[in-house]
Amino acid sequence: MTVTPVQRDGRSAAGLRQVELSIGGMTCASCSSRIERKLAKMPGVSASVNFATERARVTYPPDVSTGDLVKVVAATGYTATPVTTMLEPGSGHDGDEHDEELRALRGRMRVSAALAAVVIVLAMVPPVQFPYWQWLSLALALPVVTWGAWPFHKAAVINARHGAATMDTLISIGVSAASAWSVYALVFGGAGAAGMHESFSWAVSGGAAGRSIYFEVATGITAAILAGRFFEVRSRRRAGAALRALFELGAKDASVLRDGREQRIPIDALTVDDRFVVRPGEKIATDGTVEDGASAVDASMITGESVPVEVGPSDPVVGGTVNVGGRLVVRATRIGAATQLAQMAKLVTDAQNGKAQVQRLADRISAIFVPTVMALAAMTLVAWLAFGADTTVAFGAAVAVLIIACPCALGLATPTALLVGTGRGARLGILIRGPEVLESTRRVDTIVLDKTGTVTTGKMSLLAIATTGGSDEAEVLRLAGALENASEHPIGRAIADRARHDAGSLPAVEDFANLQGLGVRGLVEGHRMLAGRPGLLEEQAIPLPAPLQRAVAQAEERGRTVVAVAWDGHARAVLEVADTIKLGAAEAIARLRRLGLSPMLLTGDNATAAAAVAADVGIDPAHGVIAGVLPAGKVDLVKSLQRDGRVVAMVGDGVNDAAALAQADLGLAMGTGTDAAIEAADLTLVRGDLAAVVDAIRLARRTLATIKGNLFWAFAYNLAALPLAAAGLLNPMIAGIAMAGSSVFVVSNSLRLRRFRSAA
Repeated sequence: MTVTPVQRDGRSAAGLRQVELSIGGMTCASCSSRIERKLAKMPGVSASVNFATERARVTYPPDVSTGDLVKVVAATGYTATPVTTMLEPGSGHDGDEHDEELRALRGRMRVSAALAAVVIVLAMVPPVQFPYWQWLSLALALPVVTWGAWPFHKAAVINARHGAATMDTLISIGVSAASAWSVYALVFGGAGAAGMHESFSWAVSGGAAGRSIYFEVATGITAAILAGRFFEVRSRRRAGAALRALFELGAKDASVLRDGREQRIPIDALTVDDRFVVRPGEKIATDGTVEDGASAVDASMITGESVPVEVGPSDPVVGGTVNVGGRLVVRATRIGAATQLAQMAKLVTDAQNGKAQVQRLADRISAIFVPTVMALAAMTLVAWLAFGADTTVAFGAAVAVLIIACPCALGLATPTALLVGTGRGARLGILIRGPEVLESTRRVDTIVLDKTGTVTTGKMSLLAIATTGGSDEAEVLRLAGALENASEHPIGRAIADRARHDAGSLPAVEDFANLQGLGVRGLVEGHRMLAGRPGLLEEQAIPLPAPLQRAVAQAEERGRTVVAVAWDGHARAVLEVADTIKLGAAEAIARLRRLGLSPMLLTGDNATAAAAVAADVGIDPAHGVIAGVLPAGKVDLVKSLQRDGRVVAMVGDGVNDAAALAQADLGLAMGTGTDAAIEAADLTLVRGDLAAVVDAIRLARRTLATIKGNLFWAFAYNLAALPLAAAGLLNPMIAGIAMAGSSVFVVSNSLRLRRFRSAA
């Protein structure tokens, strides 16, 4: 069992511990509220119980043990088991055929539905009502209202022992009352006589007291609610499919190189610094760095990107991704819970177990709803009788109130949408830290984008070559690349990489020297070469021709770095190097505008370079660029925007962005960035492109909209149906079907989030 220190608002709560419990026996949102209240009565204990995931996250002091917590849950009428892995019963079922709960529920539902169908036809279709048909109805109904409805009766009794009432209490009372009334009417009230006829009515129908039977109501309610619960449970299992897929991604074993031989070992036996082989088609066992070989890696299940990524020596790779090209030898850098896959799964699990503010409201309502409904049903019965109504009408209206008001849909509205939304996000490489993040995305109106690593790649690249009339571009690049190949400077590496890409092999360099702050010099194929700032050539009395001077001026206007190249005493070319803009950045920023956000570019670079990048991606350089900002200044900028009344989202990837990400109303960290930035953010984007920012905000807003739609349906359903039931305008059986249907509707509406697609 994993017990970890608790974090509150990012600050460690010294001495407090946290455990996750798998809860069994919950049937509705009021169950989760009861468990929360009981646990909260323990000194120093707080709990959040999620009905949809069947999990409880409990914070407790050192003088309380997990055994104490389990006992309290058991005393409340439920079961609790400490979670030893993330994939325990609750959110991690293996499917319908292997789920004992679903199998039992399916069998009970099928038998009850078959028997109820005959009872309902007999009660509602007068032509088939042969003499004494009502006694056949009794025989068929008894198995349904006893064995079929047994889960409801059992839960109601357990809850009664603990002085509580839940949805099961309402169902059990309704079914039992309808059955008992019918048996009484048959045996003592004259309803058992030959020739008794009934017909269907949408509303509660009157009749002589003691001559009406409700077997069709009792069996219809039982079958409908069993069916609703079956589809609800099955849908909840499917809602967690994306999270389960994350766990299933990991490799089960690895081919480790030990003593010069390959040895197949379980993934659990792998250690940091182990070297392992990954053949084409195999999953990469764990996070690591390529030591030998080159290949393409399909990272779509981690990043959401469909195009394989080329990797070679020194490139990082992520466990769970698939090698689709050549043979790789990888050195393990992170294993177990430290891997990116495990961290993703933890973030998704944390988000699914949390509660949004809107759900807390629903939980509070559910906690008081059942007792209120029971009181309302009693008042309905008394009121109808007091006004002289037929006993059957009064009784039918009271039963309809009990059945229609079950707050099942209310309890499922938020957690199911959150479960599906966060799971879908995980499949697209979008990790939502918690449900409260959804609220923030709706309010955000300004998005601040860190330039380096977010809008740009963070890597220098050669963008243009300007030459004198007598020099060939390919020759300039080959010789300059050879000279810079001996340099460790990022600008030099950019030139060398491009030259190696275009020319293949590069000539050797002799007499190489690094001229600090100016450039480099050396001998390449007999040519005495210089490469560096234009000032280096001036210092060596090598003038720049007019065409190259114009190229330098134009490059500096665009914020690019200029490298002047000369050999044998003559200036030959000017190379333009800059941090390149990420592919699709301009389109992503345009989409952010369409989402109602005002983009701003933030950077520590000079104003000229920042303005050039802003212009290329569609940000107004005059009003949307803040340049020359130090790390502390990033936080001050976010605070300044917030003081102006803006709700700010911040996107970054570096250590120097972490504080600003934490300060922003919504922090989005590129998963290609540092751990500090990811830890400080509300949303982590495993993909490194800006299109992921657009998808993250769209998905978060879509999930929030689904939650609100679910809550509206649940509230509106209860508010509209209760008066109808109390007024006798709703047949109890129709009420049962409608109640079951409302739960199925809410879960099905949430499952629509599985169809969310990236805008890229």
